[in-house]
Formats: sequence, structure tokens, C-alpha cells
Amino acid sequence: MPARRRSTAAALLSLAVATAALAGCASKKDDKAGGADAVKINATDTACEVSTTSFPGGHVVLDISNKGSKTTEVYVYAAGDKIVTERENIGPGTKASINAEIKAGSYEIACKPGMVGDGIRQKITVTGEGGSTAPADPRLGAAVDSYRKYAQEQADATVPAVEAFAAAIKGGDLEKAKSLYAPSRTGWERTEPVAESFGDVDPKTDTREDKLEQGQQWTGWHRLEKALWADAKTGDDEKKLADQLVADLKDWQKKIPEAEITATSMANGAKELLDEVATNKITGEEDRYSHTDLADFQANVEGAQKAYELLKPVAAEKDPELARTLDSEFAAITALLAKYKQADGTFTPYDKVTEAERKAFSDAVNSLGEPLSKLAAAVVVK
Repeated sequence: MPARRRSTAAALLSLAVATAALAGCASKKDDKAGGADAVKINATDTACEVSTTSFPGGHVVLDISNKGSKTTEVYVYAAGDKIVTERENIGPGTKASINAEIKAGSYEIACKPGMVGDGIRQKITVTGEGGSTAPADPRLGAAVDSYRKYAQEQADATVPAVEAFAAAIKGGDLEKAKSLYAPSRTGWERTEPVAESFGDVDPKTDTREDKLEQGQQWTGWHRLEKALWADAKTGDDEKKLADQLVADLKDWQKKIPEAEITATSMANGAKELLDEVATNKITGEEDRYSHTDLADFQANVEGAQKAYELLKPVAAEKDPELARTLDSEFAAITALLAKYKQADGTFTPYDKVTEAERKAFSDAVNSLGEPLSKLAAAVVVK
């Protein structure tokens, strides 16, 4: 999402190191996961080459090589651009691997050089009898059911929080609206990968101004964030935007039962939440006007940890060392965030966080992100 407030050479260097470290972690380990049976994807600035356009359903490994000059994203879309699996922020010259459960059907693989637009697409067919990708291990089935319940609970809690935020805007209470902005986002940020799987919801609710597609109207939280903090406005336009945000999030709330959730999508989603922190929260891009980034940061970590805890019984059995590492790293990043929690329950504004402190956050995210990238492979039952 949006424009950067920090411009010093030191800041840019530390951010570049952090992003490269995350990408490097993925490329060093993930590209070993697929082997000969993996579907190979070569992404360039002008092409999205897929090694096979037809492969069996079930557990699928996608090995991605970015051979272009731009950072790219790779998505697998079902009908209606419903996201089945994805990987963002694949840097030039790096590799990544996605473990996913994909049932029989017709899909499109999209590479998005520059991480914009509809992407360069390749139609694929996943063969088999269709229907279920239910895991053989009943513990994973239980984890999926519990995570769907968690996602629904977060959506159910978000709607009244957003209604209160909208009511403050409509009542012209600028300071109250500001105080309710961050809390209204918590449930969304905890389960953002599920929300993003519905292709039409995220662009309406959580897009930053510099990430708008051509012709896209800017709506949602960040449009209102700018109005409140930069413009000090709660006028007619803002009231309409507040009502639309409530309506769009109620639509998301209703869609949760339709979400395609598997054990591997839970694991991949946990990693995506950490990537979201690395690319948007650490930089201060996400909430650039309100500087409430640490509240979103904590929600992302909480959501990632929830997915991990539900998958842990299987992951710990298959890879006990990975589970021990994840336990330790989640504890470390949670303790670091706690230092910035204020007496009233809010976080230190992110523009008050020094470069050295941001570097500590970056290091903590990298330390967690690397082992978290292995979680999907650890819950695959072969």
C-alpha cells in the first residue's frame, strides 16, 4: 500500500536490508521444497511461464523464479478472481515456493510484475475428481474448522467496531473517530489473507492512495484516515465513505463461510501476515497519517500466531525443532511489541519510533518470517 514518509539514506538502507532478508529466506529454503514434481513458474517483466498447464489436484508445490527486473507477485485464481493461493514481494533474481492444496477445476496463474494490475495470466487445469482437499490427518481438519470459526468471529467483531467508527464520523466527532480508527481494523488485520481471498473486498476497504488501479475510486479505511488526520474533515463525503465502509465489511462478514481454507492456506496466510508487516508496517506506509501502524502490526502477529497454534500439533510432531523455534520467535516479537503498549491500551505513534527501534522490529520480523515460511511444508501429510 502507500507512499513513504522516511527519506534518509539510512532509513532506505535499513528497509532494503530487511526486505532483502525476507526474500532471501524464502529463496534459500523454499525452492528446495518442490523437486521434480513441482510446477515451475518463471516470472519476468513481460511473461509468466508455467512448466505445465495441467496437473493433479491435492497437494501442489509451485516453485517460482523471478527472472525480471521488478518485484513480482504470483496468484492462483479460481473463477471470479477468488484467490486460492498467492505469494507477494518476490524480488528480482529471487525464488519462492508455495505449498498449497488445490482441488480439481479450472484456474488462472497470474504473475504481477511491479505488483500492480491484473497480471500476466496463464490458464491451467487441475485434474482429478474435484470436490474436497480435506487432509488425511483429522487434526488438520479440526484446525481448518477452528480457523474458519476464528475468522468469522473476527469479522463479527469488526462490524460493530466499524459501525462505532462510522457513527463518530457521521456525528462530526473528529477526536472520537480518530480514537476508534485503529480498533476498527483489528479483526481485519488478524485475518487479512482470508479477507483478501475475496478479490473485490480488499480493494474497497484497505487500499492506500498510491496503490489504486487505473480508474479505481479510493474508498475505505485509508481514505478516511487521510480525511481525519491530514484534512480534519468529517463532512458529507466522509459520512458517505463511512457508510460504504460499513456496507463493504458486512459483505466480507457474510462471505467468510465461502472462503477456501486449508491447512496449507492457513500456514501460507501466517507468512503473508508477516510479509505484510515487513513491507507496510515497518516502513510506516500502512497508516501514514494516523501513525497507528503498531496496532496493525500486533494484529498481524496475533493472526499469524493463531494459525500456527492451530497447526502446531501436526507441525510439532513432524518438525519439533521448527515448532520450538516458532514458539521462541513469536514470544520474542510479542515481548518487543509490549514495550510500546501505553497505559490506555494504545501503542506509541509510529512516527515516534526511532530508526534504531525500527531496525529492531525489522530484525524480529525477519527472525520469525524465515521459520514461518517452512510451516506449510511441515503440515503436509504425505
